[in-house]
Amino acid sequence: MGVLNYKEDYVFWRLANYFIAEQGYRIIQLFENQKELWLEKLENNKNPILRLLRQDLDWSNSMQRDIEFTASNGEKIRKQIGRGELSVVNIYISQFPPVDEYEYRLKSPYIFPNGNKTSVSSVLLTRDQYDSGFKVLSTILEREVSFPIHDTYSEQEVVSEKKAALDSAVKKEKSERAAFANGRPFFTYAFMIIQIAIFLFLEIQGGSTNNTTLIKYGAKYNFYIYDGEWWRFITPIFLHIGLMHLAMNTFSLYYLGTAIEKMYGSFRYLVIYLFAGVTGVIASFLFSQSVSAGASGAIYGCFGALLYFGITYPKLFSRTMGASVIGILVINLIISFTIPGIDEAGHLGGLAGGFLAAGIVQFPKKKKPYLQTLFFVMSCAIVWGSLTYAFSDKVKARDESYILVVQDYVYNENYDEAYNVLKRVEKITKNPPAQFYFSLSIVETRKGMLNDGKGHLQKAIQLEPNFPDAYYYLALICLEEGDLEQAKMNAEKAVELMPEQREYSELVQEINRLLPSFDGGE
Repeated sequence: MGVLNYKEDYVFWRLANYFIAEQGYRIIQLFENQKELWLEKLENNKNPILRLLRQDLDWSNSMQRDIEFTASNGEKIRKQIGRGELSVVNIYISQFPPVDEYEYRLKSPYIFPNGNKTSVSSVLLTRDQYDSGFKVLSTILEREVSFPIHDTYSEQEVVSEKKAALDSAVKKEKSERAAFANGRPFFTYAFMIIQIAIFLFLEIQGGSTNNTTLIKYGAKYNFYIYDGEWWRFITPIFLHIGLMHLAMNTFSLYYLGTAIEKMYGSFRYLVIYLFAGVTGVIASFLFSQSVSAGASGAIYGCFGALLYFGITYPKLFSRTMGASVIGILVINLIISFTIPGIDEAGHLGGLAGGFLAAGIVQFPKKKKPYLQTLFFVMSCAIVWGSLTYAFSDKVKARDESYILVVQDYVYNENYDEAYNVLKRVEKITKNPPAQFYFSLSIVETRKGMLNDGKGHLQKAIQLEPNFPDAYYYLALICLEEGDLEQAKMNAEKAVELMPEQREYSELVQEINRLLPSFDGGE
């Protein structure tokens, strides 16, 4: 009685185990008869899809029909994974080759005729031609594929190899799932509740779109930060400007925040979110003088943490979320740079901050002391350098963020508050620009402080001789004081600098009507 030989079954599962355990492939589909197996490796578009078929071939026509079926199925997979082109390596494990001529069917890849985007390269491994078959397969895959093959194998050896291949696949899948199960999204939900509650509070206090209200309750306002209110690097993260702003950031936080908190764990997520939020505010402070608020910088920090995950685990990132994350990030960056009123500096600062914070905290049970120290030092250097530059006298002198608030106070006839703001600016700025003295003079004249207002207008003109508004308002003060000649001279200078300004020329005409005529003498 003869002994059954499971040689081809063993080769089938030995190949499967090699590709899964050693080459990082994962199972797309294992047919019910466990004679056909499809494998993928999506980390690199150059990697082909592998199809292993354990089947004893008879005629080459049957082989050709099977190749065409493989191409058709490969085209479906190509569309599902969104590749522009796809190559399939079709590996036959058969006891004997077809009985008729078949070699010409394997010489060149078969191209799926509908679109010409999927190609199938077929390799035949048979009992007496394994060495030559492995050489062809190694050439196609551009890596050595070979292992010793004995004359006979038992069923138990096949079962053992099959178990090893499937165990590797299951272990890989569990490892991937574990990377997304390191914590529950406690802080994400907490942040969502906090920002909604603060938004409602702002609405009650005067409106979330009101600059005065926003500044009062912690928005990023450069001037107050220069005046020592460092807490404004943190509080803007929880404030939002209008219902749409709140809705968009809450929606984004729900999807991105929960993913990052599960991936990194709650404590690490807290560090990433807050650090990214702060770096976003610092970037906004450095490059924008507008009043700003919102969780956008912290949310972009979640993108940064995802990118760090992608660099650390490129295979898993590519397979699970890579294309979608990069696509969403690119769309958001385009929106940031094309729609007016969006603080793109804050977004980019948050993105960088999230990436750096992820490098500092790393992943649970994945400590890398040297790398973490490097990221910590880099983060400290960037933050310190940014703040040192931002607080330099040269940069502080250019800051005019106070003007917007002063204008709001003046518009609402709250001249005392406007005056207090400007005096604080004068205190912390060594060499205020001409615009500062002009703004101060306007407030002082509204408060009835004509002498002070006049002196500051003269100071503005001294700093910027071609300042038409300063000449115009100086002319008004001189007119109020009864100094018509000086008023006329200043009004005419304003007209000279900006002749198209109608109110300047009208003031000159009014002064001329008030001046006595010297044509006939007295």
